[in-house]
Amino acid sequence: MEVILFGGSFDPIHKGHIEIINKITNLTDKVIVIPNYLNPLKNNYSAPAKLRLKWLQQTINNPKVEISDYEIKQNKPCYTIDTIKHFKKFYDKISFVIGADNLPTLNKWKNINELKNLVEFIVVTRDNIPIKGYKTININIPISSTEIRNGNFDYVPKNIKTEVINFYKRIKMKERIEKIVKVLDDKKAMDIETFDLSDKDYFVDAVVIATTMGQKHGLALLDDLKKKLKPEETFLFIDESDDWTVIDLGDILIHLMSEEYRAKYQLEEFLSNFNRK
Repeated sequence: MEVILFGGSFDPIHKGHIEIINKITNLTDKVIVIPNYLNPLKNNYSAPAKLRLKWLQQTINNPKVEISDYEIKQNKPCYTIDTIKHFKKFYDKISFVIGADNLPTLNKWKNINELKNLVEFIVVTRDNIPIKGYKTININIPISSTEIRNGNFDYVPKNIKTEVINFYKRIKMKERIEKIVKVLDDKKAMDIETFDLSDKDYFVDAVVIATTMGQKHGLALLDDLKKKLKPEETFLFIDESDDWTVIDLGDILIHLMSEEYRAKYQLEEFLSNFNRK
C-alpha cells in the first residue's frame, strides 16, 4: 500500500498546512500527518507536543488522513530516517512531504542517502526557491507558523482560533514580562515582583513592581527601559515623581518605587488580594 507522510511542528496548524493536506490526499489513498515531539534542529516549541496534536485532531476531519502520535510518544527528538523505518514496516511505498526551504540543507540530514532510497520526496514550493528533480506541490497561502506566533491569526482554522490566540498571547506576554524583569534586574532594581491579571477584571493584564535605590536610580531604570524595550513596546504614558514612576505600556504597568513609598502603599498586597478574587 502507498502512503504519503507529512511531518512538522504544526506550531500551530494553519490554513497553509490544510491546503497541503488537501492536495496530497488527491495523490494517494492514505495520508499520515506526524507532529514532531521536537525537531532535532530546534531547542523548543512554543506549544507543547500534546497541545499541537490536539489542535491537529480537532482540525483535520478527512477519512483519508490519519493523525499519528508516533514521534510524540517517543518523548524525544526523532530523525526522519527513524520515523520512515518505522512506517516502512507497514507500507510498501512511502512519499514524504518537505518544504522547499529544506532543500539547501537536505544533504545534512541523518542517513540522507539511505533515506532517499526509502522515500520519494514531495516538495512544497516556497519563496521562489528553485526545485529540480522532485515532485512538487504549489500552495497559494503565503503564511508561516512563525507569523501566527507573532500575532497574525488570520490563517488559523476557525474551530481552534480562540484557543490558539489565547495561548500565543499568553506566551508573548510571558516573554515581554521576562524582558522587562531582566532589564530591571541588570540595572540593580530590587525586590522585583510580577502579577498576572489577565484573567481578572483589572484594567491591565500584568503589573511589574520594583524598588529603586533613590531618585537617580529610578531615572536610570526608566531610561534603560526606554532603550531596551523600544520599539517593540509602546510607552503610552509615564508619570514621574521623586519616589514613584508609573510606566503604562497599554496592557502592562511598571511601577518603580522608592523603598519608603513601596512600604507605605503596599501595592503588591492590593494586587495579590485582587488576584485571588
